[in-house]
Amino acid sequence: MALPPPLLLLLLLPPLLMALLARAATPPELVQVPTLAPGEPPLPAQSADELFAAGAEAYSRGDWPAVVLQMERALRARAAVRSRLVRCRLRCANATAGSAEGIESQPDPVLRDLLFFRMLLRRAACLRSCGPAAPSRYRLGEEVDREFARRSPYNYLQVAYFKMNRPAQAAAAAHTFFVANPGHQEMRQNLEYYQAMVGVHEDDFTDLEAKPHLREFQLGVRFYTDEQPAAAILHLEKALEEYFVADTECRALCEGPYDYEGYNYLEYNADLFQAITDHSMQVLSCKQGCVTELASQPGLEKPLEDFLPSHFNYLQFAYYNNGNYEKAIECAKTYLLFFPHDEVMNQNLAYYTAVLGENLARPIQPREEIQVYHQRSLMEKELLFFSYDVFGIPFVDPDTWTPEEVIPKRLREKQKVERETAARISEEIGNLMKEIETLVEEKAKESADMSKFIREGGPLVYKGASVTMNSKALNGSQRVVVDGVLSAEECQELQRLTNAAASAGDGYRGKTSPHTPSETFYGVTVLKALKLGQEGKVPLHSAYLYYNVTEKVRHMMESYFRLEVPLHFSYSHLVCRTAIDEKQEGRTDNSHEVHVDNCILNAEALVCVKEPPAYTFRDYSAILYLNGDFEGGAFYFTQLDAKTETAQVQPQCGRAVGFSSGSENPHGVKAVTKGQRCAIALWFTLDPRHSERERVQADDLVKMLFSMEEGELEPELEKESPAAMVVEKDEL
Repeated sequence: MALPPPLLLLLLLPPLLMALLARAATPPELVQVPTLAPGEPPLPAQSADELFAAGAEAYSRGDWPAVVLQMERALRARAAVRSRLVRCRLRCANATAGSAEGIESQPDPVLRDLLFFRMLLRRAACLRSCGPAAPSRYRLGEEVDREFARRSPYNYLQVAYFKMNRPAQAAAAAHTFFVANPGHQEMRQNLEYYQAMVGVHEDDFTDLEAKPHLREFQLGVRFYTDEQPAAAILHLEKALEEYFVADTECRALCEGPYDYEGYNYLEYNADLFQAITDHSMQVLSCKQGCVTELASQPGLEKPLEDFLPSHFNYLQFAYYNNGNYEKAIECAKTYLLFFPHDEVMNQNLAYYTAVLGENLARPIQPREEIQVYHQRSLMEKELLFFSYDVFGIPFVDPDTWTPEEVIPKRLREKQKVERETAARISEEIGNLMKEIETLVEEKAKESADMSKFIREGGPLVYKGASVTMNSKALNGSQRVVVDGVLSAEECQELQRLTNAAASAGDGYRGKTSPHTPSETFYGVTVLKALKLGQEGKVPLHSAYLYYNVTEKVRHMMESYFRLEVPLHFSYSHLVCRTAIDEKQEGRTDNSHEVHVDNCILNAEALVCVKEPPAYTFRDYSAILYLNGDFEGGAFYFTQLDAKTETAQVQPQCGRAVGFSSGSENPHGVKAVTKGQRCAIALWFTLDPRHSERERVQADDLVKMLFSMEEGELEPELEKESPAAMVVEKDEL
C-alpha cells in the first residue's frame, strides 16, 4: 500500500538534517505501544460488517435464531471496535504528549520542524496498534457504516424476534429503529401492533441506542419544567459529564485516514505542507462537527441549537431556585463565555451578585473545563476559517456563538453576499414552485376526475352481488354501493362470531368508546378469530367464513375499479358499535365524525394534508354491513367542509360500500341511538410494502388449518355486466 504523502517525504529528508537532529536531541526512544486496559474486551473474532452480512443472509433464508445471533454480535462487534479505537487513540495521545516539549524553545527552524515530526512519528508508531489486525473480506466501508447509523440491524432483529415469539424484544428493537426513522410507515404499524399484544408492556418500548448525555439532558429539562430544581441539577450535571465523554470519543474517531473526497489518491500531488494542511483541516472540521453530532436527536432533522451552553442556562436558574447562589453565579458566568452580551443572563448575574455580595461573587470564575473547551474551539475555528479564506477548504460553523472577529473580514463579506443571494433565489424558487403546484393540482384534479368515472364499472365477479348505487348516484367519484355480498345466514353467523370472539376496545388500543362516549366498540381481527377457532373457543368455520368474505370483497374491489395492480390488505376489522341507552338523551355527536382515510382533514381550510400520522399509504376502503336492525348509524359522504352531505347509505345485511381513500371521499357515521350495528371494515393499499403483517400470518394459518381446494376462493363470473362497486375504508 502506498504511504501517505507527508510520511513518504519525511523518509526522504537529506541525511545532513537527520544528523542535525541527532546532535540536537536524544534519539527517539521506542514508543511503548499501549496495551488493553484491564477489563476492556479484545477485538471480536469477526468484524461487524462480516457479521451483518451473515445476519442479512440468515434473514433471506428465514433462519430467525441465526438472524438474532449474528445481528446482536454485529452490534456488539462494532461497539467494541469503536470503543477500543477511541481508547487506543487517547492513550497514544497521552503516551506521546511529552514529545512536544522543547519544540518552541528550539531557535533553529529546521530543528523545530524535525522535533515536531519526531513527535508525529512516535504518535504514528503508537497508533499502528489501534486498528483491526486484518481487513474483513466483507468490508463495505461507508455503506455498512450507514446501515448501522440508520439502525438497520434493529429492523432485522424486530422481525426475527417476532417470528420467534419474543414480542417484548421485538417491541424494543422496533422502537429503537423507529426513533431514528420516524417516517417509516411500516414500522409505525408494527409498533401499533406490538402495543396491542399480550405480554408487551410500556417499558418494553425503549431506545436501546439512546445517547446517555441526551437522555440525562431530557430528564433534567423535564424536572426543570416540573419545578424540581434539585432533580434537574442532578441530571443536568450528569448530562454535562456524559457530554464530555461523548465529545472526547467523537473527536478521537475523527482522527482517521484522509478522505480524498472524489480525488484519485494516485493523482493527489500536494506538497508536504499542503498535504498536512488538507488532512489537518479535514480532521479539525470533523471535530467541530461533533458539536452537531452530540446535539442531534435520532429521527429529527435539526440538532438542538446551542446545546452545550443551554445546560448552563438551565443550571443557573435551577441552582438559584435551590438557593445555591455560588453555583448560580458560576453557571451564569460560564454561559456568558459563549454569549457575553446576553441581556437576561447579565441581569441574572447582577442579581445573584447583589444577593451573595460583591466580595464573595467576584472570585467565582466560569468552569475551568468550559474555559478550556471555549479556548480550544475558538482556536480551531480560527484555523478553519483561515484555511477557508486562503485555500478554499469549506467549513460550516456549527455554533451560533462564534465571535465575528474570528472570521476573516473578506470571508465575512463573502458569506453575507452568499446568504443574501441564497435567500433571494430561495424566495424566487418558492414562488415559482407554488405557481407550478397550483397548475399541476388543477390539471391533476381534472384528469383524475375524468379517469375515475371512466375506469370504474368493471364486473363484480361474484353471483348474487349487484350494484345499487354508483358514483353518479352517490354524487361523487370512486364510490359504489353493492348489495347481495352476503346471505342472511352468513350475516347472522358473522354476528354470532363477533359477539363470541370480539373484545371491548379491540383495534382501538383498548379504548371501549374511541369515537364517542355514547357507544361501546367491540372488535376482532381476522387473525384473532382464526386463532380462537383453532383453540376451539369459537366455531372454526365461522372464522374461516370471515377470512373468505374479506378476500371476496378484495376481489370485487379490484375488478370493479379495474385496477391494474392487486390490492393488499392494510387492516381488516369486524367491529360492532352498541348504543349506551342512558347516554342517548340530548346527544348531538356522531358515531364517527367526518374524516378522510389517508390524509388529515382540515375542514375549515378545505384541505386534506397527506402526511403522518394519517395512513397515507391506504388507497381503497370498504365496509361490509352485517345487519340493519338498529336505529341511526347511517353512513354518509360529504364535501371537504365536512358539513355539506352529498350522499347517505343505510346499512343492511350483505350491503357493501366501497370508495377510494383520498380527499375526494370525506365520510362519517351518524349516531347509533339504539341497538347494535355490526360491520367488517377493510382498508387496502396498492403498495405491497405496507401490506398488513397480521394478514400474512392469517394466510399462513389458513393454509395450515385447511386443505384448500383449487379455486375455492376464485370468483364466479356473472353473465351480466353490472354497474360499479367500490369499497370504503372506515370502521363505519
